[in-house]
Amino acid sequence: MVAAIAVDALGPEHVRGISLPSRYSSEGSIADAQDLAARLGIRLSAIPIEPLHQAAIDALAREFEGSEAGAAEENVQSRLRGLLVMALSNKTGAIVLTTGNKSEYACGYATLYGDMAGGYAVIKDVPKTLAYALARYRNSVSEVIPQAVIDKPPSAELRPDQLDTDSLPPYEVLDPIIEAYVEADDSFETIVARGYDEATVRRVIDLINRNEYKRRQSPPGIKITPRAFGRDRRYPLASRYRGH
Repeated sequence: MVAAIAVDALGPEHVRGISLPSRYSSEGSIADAQDLAARLGIRLSAIPIEPLHQAAIDALAREFEGSEAGAAEENVQSRLRGLLVMALSNKTGAIVLTTGNKSEYACGYATLYGDMAGGYAVIKDVPKTLAYALARYRNSVSEVIPQAVIDKPPSAELRPDQLDTDSLPPYEVLDPIIEAYVEADDSFETIVARGYDEATVRRVIDLINRNEYKRRQSPPGIKITPRAFGRDRRYPLASRYRGH
C-alpha cells in the first residue's frame, strides 16, 4: 500500500523498492515483492541479509549464551534492514518511507531502529483493517497490489511459521478496541460492556500504554483519523497508573 501511494503521488520513476530477504522470508513474499514492483513499474533492488544476520548472531553468541531464542534474535533481522535502508537513504538522498500501520504502532508490534527507521510514515494513522480496505479500493482503480498479498495471513516472517496473531488479537477484534480507547477515550469498562473479552481489552490497553516510548521515536506521518498518535494523543512515558 505504501509503495502504491508513493507511485501515485510521485510517479514510478521517483520510487525505489528494496527487498531484504532473510532466512525466514518465504518464496511467496519474495515473489509478491517482485510482482508488486513490476505492476507499479518501479525499480526493485534485492539485498539478502543472511550474511549480516549470521555475523550478528555470531557476534552476540557469547552474550546470549544460556538464554532461549526470542524477540531479541528476531529483531536483529529488522534492525539490519533498518541499517541498510538508511545507508541507501544516506547515499542517495532518497527518503525512506516506513510501512508500519496504526494497529502495529498502537501495540508496539514494530522494531525500534528496524522497520520503524525512516523519514516518513505514510500509513502511521491507518489501522490494519483499513489498510486492507484501501488495498482493495486501489485495486478497483487498477490492480497493482498482488491479490496474494491481501489474501495471505499477515506475518513478520522473523521466525518459522510466524503469524501476527501469535502476538496480537485478530485485527478485526484489535482495531475497534484501539479506536474506542485511543480515539473515543472510552474506558476499559465501557469497551468490555460492548461484548469484548475482558482479558483481551486489558491486554490491548496495557500494550498501548506501555509502548508510548516507541511511538515517540517514530517518524512523522499522515493524520487521517480523529486522533493520531503523537500529534493528538500523548501519554506519559513512565507511569504506574492503571485505570483498569
